[in-house]
Amino acid sequence: MNRYADPLPLAQALIRRPSVTPADDGAIAVLQESLTELGFTCTRLSFGADAGRPPIENLYARLGHQGTNICFAGHTDVVPVGQGWSVDPFAGTVADGHLYGRGASDMKGAIACFVAAVARLQHEAGPLSDGSISLLITGDEEGRGLDGTIRVLDWLRRKGERLDLCLVGEPTNPRRLGEMIKIGRRGSLNGRLRVLGSQGHVAYPHLADNPLPRLIDMLKAITAHPLDDGTEHFQPSTLALTSIDVGNAATNVIPAEGRAAFNIRFNDRHSGKSLEQWLRERFDSVGGTYELDVEVTGDAFLTPPGSLSKALSDAIIEVTGESPELSTSGGTSDARFIKDACPVAEFGLVGQTMHKADERVSLTDLEALTRIYRRVLALVLGMTC
Repeated sequence: MNRYADPLPLAQALIRRPSVTPADDGAIAVLQESLTELGFTCTRLSFGADAGRPPIENLYARLGHQGTNICFAGHTDVVPVGQGWSVDPFAGTVADGHLYGRGASDMKGAIACFVAAVARLQHEAGPLSDGSISLLITGDEEGRGLDGTIRVLDWLRRKGERLDLCLVGEPTNPRRLGEMIKIGRRGSLNGRLRVLGSQGHVAYPHLADNPLPRLIDMLKAITAHPLDDGTEHFQPSTLALTSIDVGNAATNVIPAEGRAAFNIRFNDRHSGKSLEQWLRERFDSVGGTYELDVEVTGDAFLTPPGSLSKALSDAIIEVTGESPELSTSGGTSDARFIKDACPVAEFGLVGQTMHKADERVSLTDLEALTRIYRRVLALVLGMTC
């Protein structure tokens, strides 16, 4: 059997490349070497320098040239190490039945499992006679997302390359492998509010215009009631205040302005545009001069249960005995870009330690995820093995 049929060595080799966003440090090259050996046609894509940003390394690899193209999407970039590790975060240490390292869970481990699944499928079924397998791997998922998946998808469209289904290897499981498949994600809106007044002495408030009571009223106007009570596949939308700032070091001065920041995680009853309109209506009802900056990092989306989620569910039940929940909980992922190209679902390892010190995955889960991915490929491509 091909040496890549075991996911552990490749997972370790990827972890040993400290690819903290936007650095690549050779992680993409490690993956490309394994895929080339398996017969994939690999294309390296670097974006960002053309816009004056640090260059981001990306990879698109394809095996086969016809039929259904099932794509595995993921990222080799990782978040910074932080403090509190008991092992070298970039050593790929195996201890107590676990693989330790930054990216083990999110998501170099899943990438290695997918490559191992392809290697096993090739060993058991031989070359693909129909259908295609591809990988879309970015180095910009943990960063701003400007020069990664979204730009590779644009490159694919311009080349006339079609994705039929996409499996994203994010660590979707809260506690046990097989618990959860993500079939959508909530949208995310970041808002920054600046309320303006005029500075003055606290003993003469009539000679000043204190913006803080208006700031308080504006924040009350958007937090007093829930945005909604959820939908069939989504939890209720949430609005969280993240900062309130005045920057006033004096106790006898009325400030000239007050600022606040907030985040809205929203379901498919809203869009970024509709929420911005709602915010302005609430702030306008309070009155006064204000400035509002809105950044929408992704709208809510849903891939209704279909062939991909069924194949995943069937494979998970077969390997683990778990009946996975079809969920839209959690944060954002690059699936928010891919959903415009094809149906997409997310399933990977257990996420309990992602972004934490001593990030790790069990060796048992690496093996089980490889078996799940291999079964999904066989089901989607209509292979009997």
